[in-house]
Amino acid sequence: MASSSSSGLTFKLHPLVIVNISDHFTRIKSQSAPPHSAPNGVDAASPQPTPPPRVFGCVIGVQRGRTVEIFNSFELLYDSSTHSLDRAFLEKKQELYKKVFPHFYVLGWYSTGSDAQESDMIIHKALMDINENPVYVLINPSINPAQKDLPVTIFESELHVIDSIPQLIFVRSSYTIETVEAERISVDHVAHLKPSDGGSAATQLAAHLTGIHSAIKMLNSRIRVLHHYLLAMQKGEIPSENSLLRQVSSLLRRLPAIESEKFQDDFLMEYNDTLLITYLAMFTNCSSTMNELVDKFNTAYDRHSRRGGRAAFI
Repeated sequence: MASSSSSGLTFKLHPLVIVNISDHFTRIKSQSAPPHSAPNGVDAASPQPTPPPRVFGCVIGVQRGRTVEIFNSFELLYDSSTHSLDRAFLEKKQELYKKVFPHFYVLGWYSTGSDAQESDMIIHKALMDINENPVYVLINPSINPAQKDLPVTIFESELHVIDSIPQLIFVRSSYTIETVEAERISVDHVAHLKPSDGGSAATQLAAHLTGIHSAIKMLNSRIRVLHHYLLAMQKGEIPSENSLLRQVSSLLRRLPAIESEKFQDDFLMEYNDTLLITYLAMFTNCSSTMNELVDKFNTAYDRHSRRGGRAAFI
């Protein structure tokens, strides 16, 4: 396999593709795992680790000149015995996505694994009638704490002469992560939704408070630096800089005047109103509970009275 591509194409990969592939792999892995398997993927009856399942799908996007931008992806059905894709399912999904995203085209396909395999070329060639130069997005699901880069590799196919025989081989291509505003918000929300170690709600709260503490600490240190700089400028130790003084003055004017008496009065009023609403809610809840208790007592008393009357009559 060649080390890098010579096509000159520029690839831009959106986070939505990575999220879709990761979700696809996680679902298939959880569905295919036996009930008696251990959490780390090792079968309790066998010391050999179970190989993770591979998932397959198509990547769609647009190509503008020499720039290929991959926006989205969808899943495909794969037959491991023939190393082929369900063509009818592919055409149906392509037609549906074409109605929703008329400007998107099938740019290639994706899979999971540590590296490209020989059987992957069969799928790659089968997609050449849809795209004459499809791309292959490969994600490595194995966790490597020492790896800092994303476990994502983009391959192209090039025709090389090997032993006097022309053959198609996979070559690596460089790429960049391209995001839009909606994707940045979504990825940030998912990243802060739950810790990677699967901690509890208390752990999430502790992490959140730690982040707030770090932000306040950094803000305090920067304010101290600015304060020392202004004191040195006032003492004449450093020359005055009018542009910086104007920026500091503009920054201070943005701060709310929280030391005024009006702020204290407004704050106490809001605080008292909040306490009053809380007390009213508690009283309402207690009254409702008391009414239910009285109704149950009356019902029990009536039943007891009727039984006593019938016994006296007999």
